[in-house]
Amino acid sequence: MYPKTMKALVAYGLGDYRLETAYPAPECGPDDIIIKTEGCGICAGDLKCQLGAPKFWGDETQPSWVKPPFIPGHEFLGKIVAMGENVTGYRLGDRITADQIVPCGKCRFCKDGHYWMCQPHNIFGFQSENNGGMAEYVRYPKTAVIHRVPEDMPLEKALLIEPYSCSKHCIDRAQIGCDDVVVISGAGTLGLGMITYARLKNPKLLIVLDMVDSRLEKAKEFGADLVMNPGRQNVVEEIQKLTDGYGCDIYVEATGHPQSVLQGLSAVRKLGRFVEFSVFGEPTTADWSIIGDSKELDLLGSHLSPYCYPFVTDNIASGKLKTDGVIKSFFPVEEWEKAFEYATGKHGDFKVAITF
Repeated sequence: MYPKTMKALVAYGLGDYRLETAYPAPECGPDDIIIKTEGCGICAGDLKCQLGAPKFWGDETQPSWVKPPFIPGHEFLGKIVAMGENVTGYRLGDRITADQIVPCGKCRFCKDGHYWMCQPHNIFGFQSENNGGMAEYVRYPKTAVIHRVPEDMPLEKALLIEPYSCSKHCIDRAQIGCDDVVVISGAGTLGLGMITYARLKNPKLLIVLDMVDSRLEKAKEFGADLVMNPGRQNVVEEIQKLTDGYGCDIYVEATGHPQSVLQGLSAVRKLGRFVEFSVFGEPTTADWSIIGDSKELDLLGSHLSPYCYPFVTDNIASGKLKTDGVIKSFFPVEEWEKAFEYATGKHGDFKVAITF
């Protein structure tokens, strides 16, 4: 069994995040699984939500998506401490994680296999009925998409299963071929996951852009052929020089910064492919005639990580997907404010995690 109360970070409203030391632990229903949380990574989405991005809290053009009070965190894993009477296939003590989304199983997207686009779109860590991993205990409901985690996988690697699965889905959307010149803009945790997976696709040339030199060094370590800093180089000109003036075949936008979007629309060739991955903290304005009349681009989005967890888990375990140095800082939940500060990257971290 497990206690009736727990430590948890709780979001009560916009800008109102509080540490609770005796918050009610989740109850285990007949179809539920309860885990004792090992750790929870802090995502850029968690930061943007905490800072009040309209995508989460709404504005004059969109309603609020979050449902407070909620416990943040969707990059988490742990060991089973309780199971409902209808649960089969698992044992107490099993180490598991789950897709971020909790599909309803009833909408048109769930029924045709596109569960990650579930119409209600409930995700761990943003709604009160699906509390996240910044707490000692988490409930997985019946429709959670659960995956096993190897017992011997170190926590700093296991916590990358979720973000790297998102990275894999994005690169799969890019449809990289061996003759492609590929540009990935952004070498944070998700960008690094894209780089190490894209390397397995063996493109003709893999170019990575970032404003931070330490990230570019890690990008080279993870498989980039060339790295460029847009703060010091005209990267569009450099890409054109490398491609006989045509531009890159594929541009993956993984920064969430408007300038990276404009940069990509200029860098990609006619009939090229632009893949947008990021969550933006502000609107982006671009000349859409570039997409249509000027270049006839394939413009694709990427959301979450459907069907990616098993591959990512196996290839992190084998070392084919590189993880060294991505997570170096761990904080107890009592130090959540410090953890969120470090998660901004201002101290040189790619990814930080809260542990219990």
